[in-house]
Amino acid sequence: MKTATGIFQSRSAAEAAMDKLRKSGIPENQLSLLTPNQNGDQQMPTTEGEQPGMGKAIGGVVGGALGLSGGMPLGAAISSLLFPGVGPILAIGFITAALAGTAGAAGGAVAGGALENALTRGLPRDELYFYEDALRQGRTILMFRTEDDEELESGRKILSENGAESIDAARERWWIGMRDAEAESYDSPGEFARIEATYRQGFEAALDLPNRGKNYDAALNHLEKDFAPTCHTREFRAGYDRGHAYAQTTLDREQQNSRKIT
Repeated sequence: MKTATGIFQSRSAAEAAMDKLRKSGIPENQLSLLTPNQNGDQQMPTTEGEQPGMGKAIGGVVGGALGLSGGMPLGAAISSLLFPGVGPILAIGFITAALAGTAGAAGGAVAGGALENALTRGLPRDELYFYEDALRQGRTILMFRTEDDEELESGRKILSENGAESIDAARERWWIGMRDAEAESYDSPGEFARIEATYRQGFEAALDLPNRGKNYDAALNHLEKDFAPTCHTREFRAGYDRGHAYAQTTLDREQQNSRKIT
């Protein structure tokens, strides 16, 4: 099963694209949407001491059979979630199927693990941070799954024609917003353009799920598997250390916001 994803400026735009995907022949049970839950409905606070991550630190999951305006059909399953580092969101569609049997009697961490597995099925794990960032910016993520290559391409075309931003474009936009501050923080700002690619690689490595919340030394074994020998360079480590601090600052800020909401 292959997954395609689009990032939309608004939920209404994502719902309209979802409706067109359905009409193109993609089954409803292969569509899913993640969107900020600005009303904070049906959510529970996370517990203290939870580690950052897309799924493992989710505090509460509530299943539902609700209808949304626009693209979602009546009876679509909806879960209300609280993502540390992101805030309250609604998960709609096939994502909620991964939570079946875990919400209710099981705790939020178990449900969160199931959601993380659902998100990473067909999606590169090192992209998850950029989905988080999109949600923090109030944007909506629409996904669909298919085993048919032609359907995959036609679905991607529908996403693009309806205003979706690709994850690659979102990643570049995010880095452009970060670049000047990172260049200024580097101990040789004039050299930053030369080492930027390696520095950025280190920065983004600190945001990957396996490394999230770990300092450089704690993550080194994993880094050596994916980034050797680059991970031993001075510029990679400088980027990693900054990425680690950035992720922690983001998490702390959103946890404070979540406490205000709850």
